[in-house]
Amino acid sequence: MDRGTERGAPPSRGAGHGAADGHAAAGRVPLAVVVVDRDGLVSHWSRGASRLFGAGKDEAIGRSAADLLPVSGALPDAEDTPPYGGYAAYDGLGPDLESSLDGGLSYPAAGRARLTVSGADRADVLWWAYPLVGPGRERLLVLAADAGGLRRDLDLDEAGAAVERIAPAFALHTDFPGADELARRLPEILPSMSVGESARIVAQVLELGYPVLEFSQNDRVPVTPDWGVPRRAERKARRERAARAAAEGLPLPLDEPDEGEDLEYVAVRERLEFLNEVSGKIGTSLDLSRTIVEVSRAVVPRFTDVAGTYLREQVVAGEGFPDGVPDTTTMWHRVALEHTDEPGRWDDVVPVGEAMPFPAHTPFFQCMTTGEPVLVPRISEQMGHAIASQFEKRDIRPLITGRSMLVVPLKARNVVLGFMILLRHPERDEFNDMDRVTGAELAARAGLVLDNARMYTFQESVAETLQDSMLPHIPSRMAGCDIATRYLPGTLLGRVGGDWFDSVKLPGARTALVVGDVMGHGLNSAAMMGQLRTAVQTMAALDLPPAQLLRNLDDLAQRLGDTYLATCLYAVYDPIASELHLANAGHIPPVIVRAADGRSELLDLPTGAPIGVGGVPFEAVRVRVEPGDRLLMCTDGLVEVRGEDIGVGLATLTESAAHPAASMDDACDAIIRALNPRGGRKDDVALLMVRLGGIEPDDVAEWRIPLDPAEVGRARAVVREQLHDWGLAKLADGAELMVSELVTNAVRQSHGRPVELRLVREDTLLCEVDDDDHELPNLLSAGPTDEQGRGLRVVSTLAREWGASRTKAGKTVWFELTLPRR
Repeated sequence: MDRGTERGAPPSRGAGHGAADGHAAAGRVPLAVVVVDRDGLVSHWSRGASRLFGAGKDEAIGRSAADLLPVSGALPDAEDTPPYGGYAAYDGLGPDLESSLDGGLSYPAAGRARLTVSGADRADVLWWAYPLVGPGRERLLVLAADAGGLRRDLDLDEAGAAVERIAPAFALHTDFPGADELARRLPEILPSMSVGESARIVAQVLELGYPVLEFSQNDRVPVTPDWGVPRRAERKARRERAARAAAEGLPLPLDEPDEGEDLEYVAVRERLEFLNEVSGKIGTSLDLSRTIVEVSRAVVPRFTDVAGTYLREQVVAGEGFPDGVPDTTTMWHRVALEHTDEPGRWDDVVPVGEAMPFPAHTPFFQCMTTGEPVLVPRISEQMGHAIASQFEKRDIRPLITGRSMLVVPLKARNVVLGFMILLRHPERDEFNDMDRVTGAELAARAGLVLDNARMYTFQESVAETLQDSMLPHIPSRMAGCDIATRYLPGTLLGRVGGDWFDSVKLPGARTALVVGDVMGHGLNSAAMMGQLRTAVQTMAALDLPPAQLLRNLDDLAQRLGDTYLATCLYAVYDPIASELHLANAGHIPPVIVRAADGRSELLDLPTGAPIGVGGVPFEAVRVRVEPGDRLLMCTDGLVEVRGEDIGVGLATLTESAAHPAASMDDACDAIIRALNPRGGRKDDVALLMVRLGGIEPDDVAEWRIPLDPAEVGRARAVVREQLHDWGLAKLADGAELMVSELVTNAVRQSHGRPVELRLVREDTLLCEVDDDDHELPNLLSAGPTDEQGRGLRVVSTLAREWGASRTKAGKTVWFELTLPRR
């Protein structure tokens, strides 16, 4: 029957909810569709709304919805009015339309109201209000129908339909621009609605079809209460009671409600109150574990006596999983079990943390593959045995047999994340169809909350992995210095920032130290940080002076684009000369703590412009240090607080750095506590602390070798003699051989300046050979008859580590040997 389709309306290509299940709809009546934004203004006004409420689209768009849809009061009693409006505002049994328009309700609602229509009589209207979720401005979808037109157009008695539900349904029109995006969001507010059904709503909101009212005796719409057209038998029974009362002379109004109907309305009200209460209890945190506990505890004992929650293995692990429905190989983790039984009764039989698959014949498999609730009024002995067979050496039958069971899917965005098994004690009422609808909506809301927590956990894991992969693993000991670092991610979602620190080994037992901060947050900032950090490592290995390195880094940033800026502090520590060589690019100054008197101060450096500004010169300064001094370099996230002068943070940093500590790690922790007592800073923090130990003059030996091949033998001799003096005779043979090879090459390739040979005894034995040739040596593969190419092969084989780098005067070739244990 299609009595509600008006002249000029496109024909429906779908049968609606009832027809979708194979049952013919009893009737259709056009609906008005109104979308309200977060400011309470109308953002969509369908043609049906214009007809029903008497205001044109141009007049309605942008106006307050409350002005266009004013509730004016109670409806008068009417003998011929069917009691489908029992759950209505004027009854006082539920929320009114104004509460939904004002944003006072966070759950779907329905009712009946009397609305004032300009230039016409008051309209008797049925309405449904669905809160919209998501990033858009739309916050409420309102559907309404003329109840008077419903009575005129549809004679339910003559139709002979034993209907029990009145609900909105929609014509099937989906092939229009914009439909896909809205169709994707709609199942989030109508969680039990399929994609095909939601597409019908989409088409109507886009005003490319006609929404309709449908009556069905089988369909269950989760967000529409069980109020509506009474069953034909109930109406017949009422009329028979009225006839008997008239025959006996007893007054009985024809519109007297049945006792069953009163109970039904109360049940609907309690159901909505329960769902609203549950919604307020879950989702208080984005922590996945806490959310799981909240979901389980929200339903026990009010809705069920036992609630077991199962999630896909990948959800628990914070990972993604392949598309498509689960199968018999999918592993499900039991993540929570809440019950009202005596303590410990369930723990040994179904422990939390267990993972298992489910066979195809179980109701659990049916739930997770169809995405629909599965209701088992009573678990029979046979079903109890079938379920128990999944638990090896554990008899679960005494816990489940005879109980009523409801299995509801936990899904979001049409993906099943898990399911809940709900059980009631045998003496409690069985789960019924209304409980099934309630459980489905409950699970849908819980699924969205769990998915948000899952996505947050997943993004947090990805962000931390990315950040960890980009931050270097700095050794705690470099030549002449000890290093301690700390990185604190920001508290913002994603926890990815552009802060970094690094250290690079340089020729001459020197160490390059760097701290930088790309302005901004997010993956793009982290990617920029990775590029700059790699560039600094490369240029530091070339032994560029600090000011020249920052100049080159600024040029690189210009070539990468002008989107990002970065600050950078670069320092080179020479433990032999006891000197720091520093340059600054817009970064906060470092702190130096003097070992002699414990005094701490900010180093006065030329500030410079941030990397990426372009065309700005950088200056470098040299600072004398003593063994035991400490250098502290950090990013502004440690000292900067919104609304507070950065000078306060720098003063606190300087003061806390001076406090004595048992170790470098303890000193870093003390500084973090002093600057971040409540852990409330939003920005990333990178902290690099260096204890400048220096290298004693007695641990350094240097020689100048004239450019004479005969001098190679003298080089071997002085190296052997020095190693004996240092008590390192065990290293003499290997060191002598490698020095002979390097000095021979240097003497051959030098252009006039004598070769310099240096030995440094520190944590390792370092040998360096300098010459004035700028061409770096290459490791070659020498054949049996080749006269050259074996020297570096010998060095590569015997040395712990070796390398070569250019200097201002030429190049340095070096190798290290591990010191023997004492």
